[in-house]
Amino acid sequence: MRGVFASHQSVRPLLSRRESLALGGVALGGVAKPLLAGTSSTPVATEGLTFGKAKSVIVIFLGGGPPQHETWDPKPEAPAEIRGGFGTIATQTPGLHIGELMPLTATLTDKIAVLRAMVTGDNAHSSSGYQMMTGTPHIPLSVENAVSKAPNLAPHWGAVVKYVRQFESQPRQRALPPAITLPTRIANTGEVVWPGQIGGILGPRYDPWLLTCDPSKPNFSIPDLALAPDLSQARFEDRLALLDQLNRQNDGLKDAAPIAGFNRQTQQAIELLGGGAARRAFDLTQESEATRDRYGRTQWAQSVLLARRLVEAGVSLVQVNWCRVEGEPNGGSWDTHDKHNDLLQRYLMPWMDRAYSALLTDLAERGLLDETLVVWVGEFGHTPRFNPRAGRDHWGHCFSIALAGGGVRGGVVHGKSDAHAAFPVSGRVEPRDLMATIFHCLGHAADQEVHDLEGRPLPISRGQVIREIL
Repeated sequence: MRGVFASHQSVRPLLSRRESLALGGVALGGVAKPLLAGTSSTPVATEGLTFGKAKSVIVIFLGGGPPQHETWDPKPEAPAEIRGGFGTIATQTPGLHIGELMPLTATLTDKIAVLRAMVTGDNAHSSSGYQMMTGTPHIPLSVENAVSKAPNLAPHWGAVVKYVRQFESQPRQRALPPAITLPTRIANTGEVVWPGQIGGILGPRYDPWLLTCDPSKPNFSIPDLALAPDLSQARFEDRLALLDQLNRQNDGLKDAAPIAGFNRQTQQAIELLGGGAARRAFDLTQESEATRDRYGRTQWAQSVLLARRLVEAGVSLVQVNWCRVEGEPNGGSWDTHDKHNDLLQRYLMPWMDRAYSALLTDLAERGLLDETLVVWVGEFGHTPRFNPRAGRDHWGHCFSIALAGGGVRGGVVHGKSDAHAAFPVSGRVEPRDLMATIFHCLGHAADQEVHDLEGRPLPISRGQVIREIL
C-alpha cells in the first residue's frame, strides 16, 4: 500500500521500534495519543497562516460533473460551440460574472471563493472521483468502473476526519458519528460503487456512516434510530442496566483491543437509540415550511437541509451526494452527454442554485457559516466543445469548484483558465491541495500523520494549502 498517499513523492519511513511499542501501548489501552494524532499534540499551521475556524464541513458533491462554462467560469467571448446556450450575470462581487442559471448564488458570492483551475487530469467518473474525495490520484488514471481495491485504498476525507477527531483533547459532544454520507453512495450504472468512499487503508472502523434516505418524504424517519416495535423504553433501560452490570463484572477485559472496539460500537448504538439529540437532528418537521420550501422539496435538496441539521448536532463532515432522477437521461446526474442545455435549464441548475444558496443563507443567518466550511465540487468538469448529441463530455484537465465559510475569504477568484476553459493559465490546484486546505480549515496541518492498519505513518495530504483563498 506504499503508493496510496505517495502522489509524486515517496512515503515516509516506517515506524521505528520505539514508535511501534508506543503504538502497541495505545492498542492495549495506553495514552500515547500524540503519536497517533500526528508528530506532536499541537499541529503547527502552515508558515504565515493561522488555522481556519471550521468545526464542520459540508461537501456538496455533484456527481457527473458540473460544467465550468455554465457555472463559475463562463466564456461569453468564445465561439457558440464553446460558450454554450446561456449568458452570464453580474454577482455580488465586483467584476465577477457567473452563468445566468445561478441567479440566487450570484447574490452570495461575497461569501464564496471560486477556484477556476482545478485539475485531476482524469476523464473517468470513478477514478477522478476517487482523486477528488481522497486527494490521491488513482493508479492508473482514467479507469471507468474502478472499485475499492489495492493500490487505490486512500481514505475518504470523512474517514480522515473521523481519525483525527478521535484524538482531540476536548472532543465535541456528539451522539452521531463524526462523518456521514447521504442520501446515497456514488456509483456508476449497475451499482458499481466508486472507490474513495470508505476508510481504505485506515480500516473499516473509519468508514463514514452511509445513510441511504429520502428526507423529502412526508413521514421521513431513520429506521435505525428507532427501537423495535416490541421493545418499550422501560425494557430498553432494563437491558442497559443489565449490560452495565455485566461490564462491571468483566472490567479486566474491557481494555483488550477487540473488546474495546466492540464497546465503542455498542456505545454508539446506545446513543443513537436512546439519545434524543440524534433523533431530533433527523426531525425535519422542526423546520418551518418556508425554510423547507427555500431549499426545495426534492430528495437532494432536503438532504442538503438535513446536512445543516447534522452539523448543528455535532457531525464533523457531511457529504451530500447528488441523487439520480428517474426517467431522465444519464439517470438525472450531471453527466450530460446528451441534451446538455435542456437538462441544465430544466432542473439541474435550478435545483442546485436553490438548495446551495439556501444552505449558505441559512448558515449565515444562524451564525454558523464562519465555523462551517461548505465545499461545492464534482469529480470533474465538461469538455469545451459540444459533441454531436448536443452534450458535453468528461473533462478533468480544468474545471471549477467553490468554497465558502470556515475561514475561507469570500469574494475571491483564484486561478484562471484559457479562453475556452480547457486548461489552466494560472493558479492550478489539484485535489491534494483541496484536501490540505480542508484540513487546514479544520485545524490540522497537511503533514499531520495518520497510521494505516500496518501502523505506518502517512500524512493527511501531500498538497499545499491554497493560501490565496484564506
